[in-house]
Amino acid sequence: MECMDSVIRDILCALESRDHLSAAELDKILRAHNREVHDAHRTYSKKRVLPYYLKVKDEDPETFASWGVTPQLETRLFNTLRMKPRRTASGVATITVITKPWKCSSDCIYCPCDIRMPKSYLHDEPACQRAERLYFDPYLQVSSRLRVLQLMGHATDKIELIVLGGTWTDYPKEYRIWFARELFEALNDDGDTRARKCRIRTQKYECAGVLNDPQELASACAHVQARLDEGAITFNDAFDAVYAGSASWQEIARFQHASIDELKEQHTVNEKAAHRVVGLVFETRPDTLDAKQLVELREIGCTKIQLGIQALDANLLALNGRHTSLPSISRALSLCRLFGFKLHVHFMANLYKATPELDKQGFLTLVSDGGFCPDEVKLYPCALVKGTQLMKLYEGGEWRPYTESELLDVLCADMLNTPPYVRVSRMIRDISANDIVAGNKKTNLRQLVEASLKERAPEVQEIRFREIATAEVALDELSMNDYRYETNCTTEHFLQWVTPANAIVGFLRLSLPHAEAVKSCKDDLPITPDEAMIREVHVYGFAAKLTSEETAAQHHGLGRRLVEEACRIASNAGYRRINVISAIGTRDYYRKLGFGDNGLYQQMTLPTAQAKGD
Repeated sequence: MECMDSVIRDILCALESRDHLSAAELDKILRAHNREVHDAHRTYSKKRVLPYYLKVKDEDPETFASWGVTPQLETRLFNTLRMKPRRTASGVATITVITKPWKCSSDCIYCPCDIRMPKSYLHDEPACQRAERLYFDPYLQVSSRLRVLQLMGHATDKIELIVLGGTWTDYPKEYRIWFARELFEALNDDGDTRARKCRIRTQKYECAGVLNDPQELASACAHVQARLDEGAITFNDAFDAVYAGSASWQEIARFQHASIDELKEQHTVNEKAAHRVVGLVFETRPDTLDAKQLVELREIGCTKIQLGIQALDANLLALNGRHTSLPSISRALSLCRLFGFKLHVHFMANLYKATPELDKQGFLTLVSDGGFCPDEVKLYPCALVKGTQLMKLYEGGEWRPYTESELLDVLCADMLNTPPYVRVSRMIRDISANDIVAGNKKTNLRQLVEASLKERAPEVQEIRFREIATAEVALDELSMNDYRYETNCTTEHFLQWVTPANAIVGFLRLSLPHAEAVKSCKDDLPITPDEAMIREVHVYGFAAKLTSEETAAQHHGLGRRLVEEACRIASNAGYRRINVISAIGTRDYYRKLGFGDNGLYQQMTLPTAQAKGD
């Protein structure tokens, strides 16, 4: 489009002496060109300029060369045109994928039962809509999301993959290995190869007769879903009725398997790929985990585990059909911590028979009792969805949603009780307001909470509240501090770079396992009592290119200095070695810091005066 070429040239010209253009300045350029356009379908907007730029860069080298774009100028252009800039302000581009519908080994009374989805998810949720349209195929989902992020102007060389779908460990092992391999292969392939494979894969599903049209799926599942909503059948019965006898699903299951060696081949490629995995997250329940499962998760490349805890009151758990015990939850968290995983838990307010005061006390226990102490929390209120067992209790007057003031009171109290090492990642589920019968429907719930806390902001220590996000960083003003706390099995050091205003720029999680906890553990652990563990290193700022020169916090040695301090602390505490639970795409980074590959981890020998556990 000739005029679009002129738009690009005018924007680049304006950026020659500017770091970026304001929204008003960009709009002025676009309006000047739109005055010359008489076709409404050809008007120029911010969201159309960047895709055109990327298309020319990929397909028309002559025109692209005529623009004279330097790496610095391209950075300025992306800063101006980037859509939803906070999406990668944490330093990493996130891609969420959903596993296919499957049986669930639990039956919680509040859990949505949409037979088109894995248990607890609804087809109207954004990630679920995308997954269903793409046959729940991991390769297709990653490819689609990757392209969208690029068109929005986000750097995609550092990717955190989040795999959702209820209980990961309920799926067959061959499916789990295949799913993981496909994630990496999609990121490892170049654009042309991805496009070709996506066409072939889509044809495979079409030939098998797998439906992906929402209206056709709704019609095909209507009778079974109605019986499920009425409570006449269980979710697992409904699964059997829809999928167990389906020739289409049986046919595609034949290719949904892979060996661990095939997965590791993709791991090796990803170490130096254009889109490296710097975090891999899986979702499951605490009562499903043991050492064998955790070893498999590490072999797959997992670095973080999401655990559905929901409450820390035994009576509440039982009444809500959450069949797990507090000792089981504590044991699972301790085991995951000793393995080095980052711990992300789901915690719910307003469950059946809960009260605001009970919820506040439960969250305080979660973040202060050494048996729990997660690193990250998805904290959200229970929402009533049609077809759940909670519906009957609501209709009978035995459960009601909290009022907005009650809910804000609980969440504000929880934020004030959150210690500096915990990040509250979310406060709502992506459930459509149309699907919520009763309960919070406001998508800006976190904003309401933070507005309520505005006057008490200095007291809020929670990570996300303090993230530097898109702000400039004055490196010479940063200081590193060490927040130390005890768990049932470790001494934890949360090392953080902070500004004078206590905004967080980067952090490291160091676990020093208690020798007795390691020796007395009944599970086979992959560590010894004299090995410390780095569970996470993260530096904020825009997801900058791995080789670029940026003014953001990343790539100024902040991560390296955090690692050096962790090694010093571990050495002084008497540990002989230090492990890091590195992601596949960060292995090379840690090798450059002196870590060697060592089975499930990367490891460095430390100079110690006296070995831990001697």
